[in-house]
Amino acid sequence: MLLPVKIANISSGAMSGTVRLEWLDASNNRNVDQALGNITTTQPFTVNASQSGIVFFPAIVPPHFNQPLLYRITASTNVKDAEYSDGEENIIPVLSNRMLVTESLPLNMEGKEERHFVFEKLLKSKESSSIQNQSLIVEYTTNPAWYAVQSLPYLMEFPYECAEQTFNRFYANALAAHIVQVSPAMQAIFEKWRNTDTAVLLSNLQKNEELKSVLLRETPWVLQAKTETQQKKNLALLFDMIKMRGALKSALDKLQQMQSEGGGFAWFKGGRDDRYITQYIISGIGRLRKLKAIPAELQSQMNKMARSGIAYLDKGINSDYEKRDKSLTSQDLDPIQIQYLYMRSFFPDMDVPGNIFNALNYYRKLSSDKWTKESVYMQGMIALFLNRTGDIKTAKDILASLKENATVSTGLGMYWKAVYNGYYWQEAPVETQSLLIEVFHELHTDQNTVDQMKYWLLQQKRTQHWPTTKATADACYALLLNGNNWLALQQTVSIQLGNYQINSSEEKTGAGTGYFKKQIPGDRVLPDMGNIQVNLLQKFDSTTNHQPSTVNGQRSTTTPSWGAIYWQYFEDLDKITTAQTQLSISKNLFIEKNSDKGPVLEAVSEKNILKPGDKLKMRIIIKTDRDLEYVHLKDMRAACLEPVNVLSGYEWQGGLGYYQTTKDASTSFFFDRLPKGIFVFEYPVFVTTAGNYSNGISVLECMYAPEFAAHSEGIRLHVESK
Repeated sequence: MLLPVKIANISSGAMSGTVRLEWLDASNNRNVDQALGNITTTQPFTVNASQSGIVFFPAIVPPHFNQPLLYRITASTNVKDAEYSDGEENIIPVLSNRMLVTESLPLNMEGKEERHFVFEKLLKSKESSSIQNQSLIVEYTTNPAWYAVQSLPYLMEFPYECAEQTFNRFYANALAAHIVQVSPAMQAIFEKWRNTDTAVLLSNLQKNEELKSVLLRETPWVLQAKTETQQKKNLALLFDMIKMRGALKSALDKLQQMQSEGGGFAWFKGGRDDRYITQYIISGIGRLRKLKAIPAELQSQMNKMARSGIAYLDKGINSDYEKRDKSLTSQDLDPIQIQYLYMRSFFPDMDVPGNIFNALNYYRKLSSDKWTKESVYMQGMIALFLNRTGDIKTAKDILASLKENATVSTGLGMYWKAVYNGYYWQEAPVETQSLLIEVFHELHTDQNTVDQMKYWLLQQKRTQHWPTTKATADACYALLLNGNNWLALQQTVSIQLGNYQINSSEEKTGAGTGYFKKQIPGDRVLPDMGNIQVNLLQKFDSTTNHQPSTVNGQRSTTTPSWGAIYWQYFEDLDKITTAQTQLSISKNLFIEKNSDKGPVLEAVSEKNILKPGDKLKMRIIIKTDRDLEYVHLKDMRAACLEPVNVLSGYEWQGGLGYYQTTKDASTSFFFDRLPKGIFVFEYPVFVTTAGNYSNGISVLECMYAPEFAAHSEGIRLHVESK
């Protein structure tokens, strides 16, 4: 680099003299001029009165030189036989041109028994003589369906006393009791969780801190991690049978007190009856009845509550019918009316009053005729209602349409792109997917399709925290209680890395989830470990009648599992090549120049040489194929660049909200939510010093699931002196 030294003459006459630069090792004050190429330690200067001048000292930072440097600059002059001098000294940190890089490869089995993966970057590592391996880490979860079970305490612990949360406390307890009843062997797993080492119960945000580019405690999400860990610790208590019965009765009594005399439920006690909340609660009761998950001693109380609620809702749908605009030849369905039809389909044993028949038949015909105009969520509700009330043909037509509009992805399973996160209850992706799983299961589609849909739901849990009690309740219902009983399955995995083999049966695994992590030290990591073979072996819970499914007479694994490989190594910054998973990131630098039409951006190139004083725009492009939460972006910065914005704070740009904090050598961005899509954002910096610099890389990482990570390539910046 060219170190600029500015000399200001504040006298009334011109001055001439010399400037001396001395480099010292800051740790011991030893002179290191020779090591930094500071051969000409003095330079002459002449500065006119009341002006300033600049002299440049070249410096070359040698490889592997990483101790802090102290510079000492002295300017001296002789005026009328009197000697004047001034000086300055300060310390400059020298950062290594090498960094620890983490490359990741997700292992998604999607219900397959065996699969081959190729870690191309690891295979090609032999082409670089400067790579130094740090470690190779393998983690795997043989039964991620248990993550749904681990979400149930969230329903119990939610602090607000509204009707929906009160019902979901009852719902969680009823599901827990049903799970234990379906498979008593699961009780042993809960007992292990109760007595297990707390390290096994770490949340996804707290696992793998060594793989994250910032420590978890320095991020905005530490409380989220502590909460999730506490949920797992309390899970065994939730499944305590004695506690469950008491909690069931307590939640039901409290819910009954919240039901008005007219049969409706307000959101909070004392408010007006709310049709949506009432229909949500009565539908939930219908689901529990359908599962036979309501204890015998509570069935009478539940039926009474349901009858009263249905009577209130019948009046509501009849009021809609009577108030409809009869002058219109074509009517549209309201989501609240479709939700009513879905709710009513759970209770064929509860007669429809005579004065409600016309309204019910009217909206039944309307739903049959107008379902194509509805959202995916509403189509699912209509399909279930029509199927349960005898119109199987239309229900099958809706199912066929849903299949045609679905997206099937190797890494994500089956889902609907048209579903987006909106402001209304019918615009919730997790709840929509959960209901559609119910549709496809009940209308007897093939089990593989249902499993693909459940796989998408689990993948959302992999990278996000389910956002609401309603989403958690619906997802648990869909994952645990439709189709194959994934919880009853026990799987072992064999992972072959080149000639190195790992068997989960030989590792310490988490009860239920089968999670384990294995670290291979750097001196044992070889390039051929990039050839990876994963094989799964099934074993079902002997207390159930579930057996491995078969396709064409051959055994087929239908339960998804996943893991990841993390390769950590040291490499020179400018030799690092780009890497991506389901995430990708790229970085471009542009010079901002003024023109007749205003500021224009020109890409930095051999034609557009950088000079001190230039204003640059750092443009970062992020692509992700799924919604992510808790994402950290670290954008490294060359030593010759200074940011314009040095204040930390929350920013909005291009529809993306993030917290930005600027440090000496990098700028960090924290996204609490990164939706699926492509995002482009920019921030300005100024060029300050001439020389040749490493600009480092940009690292993007989902801290909830560190296997989803990416980084840009390393580049160098050449800045010419003016």
